[in-house]
Amino acid sequence: MSKKILLVDDDKTVLDSTRRYLQGRGFQIVHTDNGAEAVILARESRPDLVITDAEMKGLDGFALCRVIKETPGLSKVPVIIISGRKIKEEDILAGYNKGADDYILKPFSFAVLLAKLNAVMKRYEAFREKTENVSRLGMVIDPAGRTVTIKGEVIKLARKEFDLLTALIMEKGRLLNVPYLLETVWGYDPASYNDPHTVGVHISSLRKKIGPEIGARIISVTGHGYKFE
Repeated sequence: MSKKILLVDDDKTVLDSTRRYLQGRGFQIVHTDNGAEAVILARESRPDLVITDAEMKGLDGFALCRVIKETPGLSKVPVIIISGRKIKEEDILAGYNKGADDYILKPFSFAVLLAKLNAVMKRYEAFREKTENVSRLGMVIDPAGRTVTIKGEVIKLARKEFDLLTALIMEKGRLLNVPYLLETVWGYDPASYNDPHTVGVHISSLRKKIGPEIGARIISVTGHGYKFE
């Protein structure tokens, strides 16, 4: 059965060309040019993935992403944000902090978009296969529910922070290099993107959220990567 994608962009030229490309690759496409209608369509159509432009009048892509992630029944739907103007690091991090699973800068090739959406859905399918909770140092990770609890308190993590923590925990004791993390967590091709700053920023934020006791177990190996001890 083909995957269903909700496509949202107020640039109708981009919307139509992207829709035709993805339909040609076998995807079912539900589409709209505004965020408010996208919320209704998401509830009605139950897509497997949402691709939204960042800048739209009314409900923009950031707000749409937040609504989807906070709506029961939709919270586990992956969201990719695309943008041609909000391209600074703080914009990208803001997207991830709203729950985005990937952030793509315009202009982009359809081949790159296809690779990224396939990578995002593959990661979700992999996490869905992990149904047993993982307990470490008083921290409980629920892969199916995508929640982290420490001493009974739910810790609010951005999507990439959760995926990063899970990758480190699942491979505890093993040194995970930056290219591996960029490919596994972000879905990037290490041959074309290998910026360690992306991983470093998320590691720093993750350590703060899970607290100094557990955060100290995430070890940085300069020039190589990270591991959880």
